[in-house]
Amino acid sequence: MDSNHIARHIADRLACERDALAAQWSKPEGTHTRHVFVDGLLPEELARSIHAAFPAHAEGFFNRDSFREKKKTLTDLSGLPAILGEVTCALQSPWVIDTFAKVAGLEHLVPDPSLYAAGLSMMFRGDFLNPHIDNSHDAGRNLYRRLNFLYYVSPDWTRESGGSFELWDPSVRHAKTIEARFNRLLIMETNRASWHAVSPVIADRPRCCVSTYVFSPESQDRSDYFHITRFTGRPEQTARRIRGVFDNGLRQFVARTFNLGRGRRRVNASQATRTVTTHDSGRKPD
Repeated sequence: MDSNHIARHIADRLACERDALAAQWSKPEGTHTRHVFVDGLLPEELARSIHAAFPAHAEGFFNRDSFREKKKTLTDLSGLPAILGEVTCALQSPWVIDTFAKVAGLEHLVPDPSLYAAGLSMMFRGDFLNPHIDNSHDAGRNLYRRLNFLYYVSPDWTRESGGSFELWDPSVRHAKTIEARFNRLLIMETNRASWHAVSPVIADRPRCCVSTYVFSPESQDRSDYFHITRFTGRPEQTARRIRGVFDNGLRQFVARTFNLGRGRRRVNASQATRTVTTHDSGRKPD
């Protein structure tokens, strides 16, 4: 199935559940960060084929291993089965983005043709992602990051498997936990207070995820700001919280002074030219 067909299916699911998703988005439970999730996003056979296309041992993935995070990521999908590029592009479809914009009452959302930082992640036993706020802009610092699309594809994944997504309060003291359930799409808003994390993986098999980001010319509150990805520790990780203050400050200083930023080379050039064009098909989003 190509990206246009996948995008059509996703847009139809979002439109079909519009009222429930709009209510979930406008009044998030257990967190201040607006978000929604859709279970059974794609036909099960297709979702399983996406999972099967992930390399068993994350061959070719970039290994991120620090006090901030431990996971493996990949942005260049050119050497992998085509279905992984198709689903990544489908999530960036203007059709999907416009449909969700109507669900959430958002304006001026735009896809990122470069698929900046989009791609795959695999997390193995013991891997984690500490509480953080995503960097504020795209690679060129022309657009604000507004939405994070996360599509989970590990079959039979439960809360007991670990690797759950967490939405933290502004003080990073309390979190809402959302399981990384198979065939679930999670969409969250990213801003200066959208602290989120992934709990340590417990299962002896990989947690697989496809992710993309959506941008806009203005920030959520229409103010002008810039920040790098900021990390902190969990409430019980006092040393990591202190270390995070200095680490964030240093990286912010370097980014501002030298116009550098994490992930400048994480532009998925191999996939950017394949971004779907569902609007050209003549069918409008619901």
